[in-house]
Amino acid sequence: MNPVRLALIGAGDRGNAYARWALAHPDRARFVAVAEPDPDRRARFAAAHGLDPAALHDDWRQLLADGDLAADAVVIATQDAGHADPAVAAAARGLHIMLEKPLAPTPQECVRIVDAVREAGVLLAVCHVLRYAPYTRLVKHLIDAGAIGDVVSVQHHEPVGFWHQAHSFVRGNWRREDLSSFMLLAKSCHDIDWLQHIVGRDIARVSSFGGLRHFRPENRPAAAADRCLDCAVEPDCPYSAPRLYRDRLARGEHGWPLSVVTPVFTEESLTAALREGPYGRCVYACDNDVVDHQVVAMEFDGGVTASFTMNAFNTGGHRRTRVFGTRGELVCDAVSVTVHDFTTGTATSHDPATAGGADAAGGHGGGDAGLMDAFTAAVATGDPALILSGPAQTLNSHLATFAAEQARHEGTVVTVARPAALAG
Repeated sequence: MNPVRLALIGAGDRGNAYARWALAHPDRARFVAVAEPDPDRRARFAAAHGLDPAALHDDWRQLLADGDLAADAVVIATQDAGHADPAVAAAARGLHIMLEKPLAPTPQECVRIVDAVREAGVLLAVCHVLRYAPYTRLVKHLIDAGAIGDVVSVQHHEPVGFWHQAHSFVRGNWRREDLSSFMLLAKSCHDIDWLQHIVGRDIARVSSFGGLRHFRPENRPAAAADRCLDCAVEPDCPYSAPRLYRDRLARGEHGWPLSVVTPVFTEESLTAALREGPYGRCVYACDNDVVDHQVVAMEFDGGVTASFTMNAFNTGGHRRTRVFGTRGELVCDAVSVTVHDFTTGTATSHDPATAGGADAAGGHGGGDAGLMDAFTAAVATGDPALILSGPAQTLNSHLATFAAEQARHEGTVVTVARPAALAG
């Protein structure tokens, strides 16, 4: 079987993470074209994948208009607001689509994408990589097999991590809703989707509370400067940019998040980036507005309930979950899964065989590789059942995420919209 031919739109950190899988599995997939506005990123991608100059584009419109494009599918890894238009255009051209989460920053655009792929008859895999992680597959198997009886309720916590919040959601690309999307969609739509997946029911109603508690100008120390390199209190600040990035440089950790700050891994280049770029700013002097803590309460079809908590003020690591059933309790944190049986009084541990760390640098516990494996197999065979995060599986979780943010702003319980009500 010939390898699946892929085109990449957006050769940033996430796009390259998926592309590295193709380099490691040349018999399964290869990238034949790229659209990337940054010339340095475009050139690095072309060199890594051996692309001819004719296959390089600075705009996705050029790529999709290329009559010589010999691709079976497209991977779209642009910023959140840049998902809908290329996805709809790719579907119209008959290309299968792997789309970075979230689908889009508005419910209407999400439905527009889903309608477009259904009308075109192409495959869509949303990058809800947690569904593809080995531990998720194990948890889902145990629950579906009745290991804890009927699921009644779930507690789920996403420890974003103090440094990750500072990097991505205070200084970085996802710091402002108008530049990307609100925090629950940008970061935690993974978790809302994961809960829907393991419960196996649509989310019906939600409520939510949270806000931007700490990373605000009024919490800035009196002697703090606008940039960490100029700051007298930097050595005692937990959010010190020099400490975060220089420590990684010293350890030779050149992937995310360091790769987002500078493409050249030298002390001189990093210092220049911290002096001039966004990642050297004081966390109390940024233009951020996304929340740093939030809780969501959910009711699923059939009455199952779940609570979700995300917050910045922890050391990070794997998500932690407790699933409560009528015959037992399941406890998991991606590296361990334990089932407590009420009848026998026993606790049975299961090995999820997790590959890699919990964050993007670690491949989301094997989820990145699992997604690429599933998507390329689905394209090669034409079997949509191999995709765990297709339009039918993920649209409800997106709409529930929008409803939760509405509930947070309004202080109400919100019924999750159905796609038909949003179709335009």
